[in-house]
Amino acid sequence: MKNFKIALAALGLAAGLATSVQAADLAAYRGQKIDLGNISGIAYYTVEKDGYRVVATLADRDSNSVRFEAVLASGQSIVLSSPAVRGDVPARIEISRNDDNVKVQSVPVTN
Repeated sequence: MKNFKIALAALGLAAGLATSVQAADLAAYRGQKIDLGNISGIAYYTVEKDGYRVVATLADRDSNSVRFEAVLASGQSIVLSSPAVRGDVPARIEISRNDDNVKVQSVPVTN
């Protein structure tokens, strides 16, 4: 439980230092706030020999958290999405890599 509280505090600190997402480049080793409506958190990436490791840590208002990781080669992307209340549009964010650039952007739901 103590480790969870420390991780949550670190998440809150990093989210407070980061900027909100519209469509922006993500810098290596620097967190950027992501917002999916009822859940939010931060995303960052590290450069590794097999590609860029993208890490996104998200939590809801009750502090339930989850972490996603993916190693992206140039031209690849991942999508994070959150369901919405009936009649609302779900939140959807795409993190994509092209060469040495990683971009985070809100994207429309297609289905």
